[in-house]
Amino acid sequence: MEDTKESNVKTFCSKNILAILGFSSIIAVIALLAVGLTQNKALPENIKYGIVLDAGSSHTSLYIYKWPAEKENDTGVVHQVEECRVKGPGISKYVQKVNEIGIYLTDCMERAREVIPRSQHQETPVYLGATAGMRLLRMESEELADRVLDVVERSLSNYPFDFQGARIITGQEEGAYGWITINYLLGKFSQKTRWFSIVPYETNNQETFGALDLGGASTQITFVPQNQTTESPDNALQFRLYGKDYNVYTHSFLCYGKDQALWQKLAKDIQVASNEILRDPCFHPGYKKVVNVSDLYKTPCTKRFEMTLPFQQFEIQGIGNYQQCHQSVLELFNTSYCPYSQCAFNGIFLPPLQGDFGAFSAFYFVMNFLNLTSEKVSQEKVTEMMKKFCSQPWEEIKTSYAGVKEKYLSEYCFSGTYILSLLLQGYHFTADSWEHIHFIGKIQGSDAGWTLGYMLNLTNMIPAEQPLSTPLSHSTYVFLMVLFSLVLVIVAIIGLLIFHKPSYFWKDTV
Repeated sequence: MEDTKESNVKTFCSKNILAILGFSSIIAVIALLAVGLTQNKALPENIKYGIVLDAGSSHTSLYIYKWPAEKENDTGVVHQVEECRVKGPGISKYVQKVNEIGIYLTDCMERAREVIPRSQHQETPVYLGATAGMRLLRMESEELADRVLDVVERSLSNYPFDFQGARIITGQEEGAYGWITINYLLGKFSQKTRWFSIVPYETNNQETFGALDLGGASTQITFVPQNQTTESPDNALQFRLYGKDYNVYTHSFLCYGKDQALWQKLAKDIQVASNEILRDPCFHPGYKKVVNVSDLYKTPCTKRFEMTLPFQQFEIQGIGNYQQCHQSVLELFNTSYCPYSQCAFNGIFLPPLQGDFGAFSAFYFVMNFLNLTSEKVSQEKVTEMMKKFCSQPWEEIKTSYAGVKEKYLSEYCFSGTYILSLLLQGYHFTADSWEHIHFIGKIQGSDAGWTLGYMLNLTNMIPAEQPLSTPLSHSTYVFLMVLFSLVLVIVAIIGLLIFHKPSYFWKDTV
């Protein structure tokens, strides 16, 4: 009787163990399927490409981007694979020789043919965005600007890509796309999703970077201010990206890029120059250059200083004095009036600065040349180094930087001084907030600038809402697959032992 009871107990326990093992097996199978579906890792990868031409005031650059097609709505998956700088000036300089534009673009477009697989040429979009140089040309003559763009479009349409058009982007767009680019590359838009939940949670590094962009003809400042209500609707943009709303301030200062700012300063200073000599503190001692008055007044940016001069040419003679150069630059910023609670300059609203800023394009190129991009260098140290650099004799500078073109080399004293003046007096950064400025050339191999943000917008690759699920990282995927596979193997082994060797689990009592 007792043997029968003991046998029943063993049978009952065995069945329970088998039930538990069976249930565990089912759970492990479901988990494997869930992980597999969540991962959604398509192999082989289907790569897409896109081309953006940045037609700036001083030059044109072509950028090629690529991304996995099945992940095009994820953050940070688009990467730059090629940059090609077009030889020659910006397209606005071809207004009197439009027939040369086709040849001008040839080398870089042929490079794009080589980089992108032939089978994907027809589906690869090509965008050209023209910035402040063409904005200035349009101010002078809309007809001439349209003529240049028409020739550009005809030239780019001859290539086997999916040409999407050439247009002049606004300063507000340029600022906004630059802001999108750096925050996209820095991963500031991403919301991590737990693998077992579709509810996203915020990480601690979600505060976006502000964007500081400096070109040859304009400069842009864009950031999310602390106060979400703006006093100037013209400077306000609203974005909804990955399920989060962003109220962004942006402004583009036309004529305040480094090249046009220099023309403005020369046009201002020549008014009070004696004879045909301009002793200029923004150029190194011993530097000399002859400038045509007609070139000085060619740009719309110098119209406010235009006057009849008793000479057709004048000579710049450098004296290399940072402090005097700084004072001369400050005269370009009109701070005498402000219709808002706070302004940058020229009566333009600027809310209090907030957070970290990425400074790119000419901000980076100039400061990198001057070796002033390190975040450990204080604003006071930057100023001291600029004083020393500007005071160096021109002949000494030429010897030290023999490989640099004289046209660019001669202007670094002005450009560095202008950047400091713009950031400190124009945008109101302080010695303390200077440490929040990060001079950025590339982020993970992609150039900081407006072009990536422009393409992301036009190809609708940044969704308004957060995707419901985020694919797991490859390492997490492998770990979970191995874990659940081991569970299945262990369950199977125990089950076989119970069926074939029950004595391993039940010992007869003596």
